[in-house]
Amino acid sequence: MGADLNVPSPSLSILETVLYARDLAAIEDFYRRVLGLEPFAVVPGRHVFYRCGNQMLLIFNPDATRHPPKPGALPVPPHGMEGQGHVCFRVSAEDLDEWRSKLTALGIEIEAAFEWPKGGQSIYFRDPAGNCLEFAEARIWGIS
Repeated sequence: MGADLNVPSPSLSILETVLYARDLAAIEDFYRRVLGLEPFAVVPGRHVFYRCGNQMLLIFNPDATRHPPKPGALPVPPHGMEGQGHVCFRVSAEDLDEWRSKLTALGIEIEAAFEWPKGGQSIYFRDPAGNCLEFAEARIWGIS
């Protein structure tokens, strides 16, 4: 089935990014202590949500979200994943140096730090659930 080329394409942007973790208490501590994020919404054992600028970072316990919603609950379809996810936080070049120093001071291993072939730098590290987190300049994607 082909796309109708006469229909205008809606403008898109990312509203939510989702990671999964079973130990939400460790996640909440890490994201507060390391990234300075305060929870926007918490349901113990189910999720911790964070506002990041004009976007949301949602961290769910996959064991709690794999089940269909109970009668009367919001009809959110079951979801969840196994394994490590990835999210990249947009930072300036100056902020990247500060984040590198902060992670090092907190004893958090930086797994990789490099300049991309077309410009811009990234550093990679992990949260307590093993999710791969990245700080990067937007210019790695040609975004100013």
